[in-house]
Amino acid sequence: MRFFANAHYNFIEQRRRAYIVSGIALLMGIGAMVTNVVSLGSWQNYGVDFTGGSLVEVRFDQDVSAGDIRDALGGANAPPITRFGQDRDFVIRGSLAEDASIEEVATGLESQLEAAFGAGSFEVVRTELVGAKVGSELQQKALGAILFSFLLTLVYIAFRFEFRFGLASIAATLHDMIITLGFLALFDVEIALPTVAAILTILGYSLNDTIVVFDRIRENMNKKGARKRDPIELINASINETLPRTILTSSTTLAVLSALLILGGPVLFDFTVVLILGVVIGTYSSIFVASPALLEIQKRFGDGKTGKEKRPRPEPATV
Repeated sequence: MRFFANAHYNFIEQRRRAYIVSGIALLMGIGAMVTNVVSLGSWQNYGVDFTGGSLVEVRFDQDVSAGDIRDALGGANAPPITRFGQDRDFVIRGSLAEDASIEEVATGLESQLEAAFGAGSFEVVRTELVGAKVGSELQQKALGAILFSFLLTLVYIAFRFEFRFGLASIAATLHDMIITLGFLALFDVEIALPTVAAILTILGYSLNDTIVVFDRIRENMNKKGARKRDPIELINASINETLPRTILTSSTTLAVLSALLILGGPVLFDFTVVLILGVVIGTYSSIFVASPALLEIQKRFGDGKTGKEKRPRPEPATV
């Protein structure tokens, strides 16, 4: 990180180019979501957790892995399979055709598993039907969780820093979320509960990186003579001072996620891709979105300190 110890990059001067890049990404994402509404009837490709379907729990008498079960059920086209409870218990989730029953789905899964592992090597512990109403409630709760996180963020940063910092952080976080959701819609990534967890993780990561930069900006603003400095120069200097920490955190996080992407298998693939995208976008937004947004808010509404400076005491009258 010594390479960035004396960084003097003009990030704020490049904010207009960043606006163009962000604008293109936002338009592409919003366009993809609108296209999904027209073609799919929903702005995202929701999985069984949100649309409803079948849930079958299977318990094996032998040691098997989720990959073995996935191969038996069609490989890449197999439904989501997760370990549940004990080491040999697995839950298989799948969509349910309009003219099919849960019993038919369970019978079809049993025949495929018997062909791969042999009759009597497992038992079906339970079969359940996840209704569309439950899926709709999950959609609403997931959206509510994201919006609630926005509210708490604004309150916390406004209390911890100032209200203008809270507005700037919300703008950056909203930017990250829309681009991430646009990416999911553009590449038809299935939205499941782990994906929602990844999105919430992205929001936390982006906010953490933004708060680090904002803390340095506030620290520099409170130094003696800071009000005489050009705001662009002050904010730009603060970004450069925190750049080593930003690069170190992002690079180490991406290294771990890259290993997870390669070794995690198909179960964690979508989850890991969303996290990697979020780390990249969050790092970008803390520099090129949050800080310029703070500058624009300060230009239009001031820094909240005008008129609060102490006036000099009048000299006593002389006789």
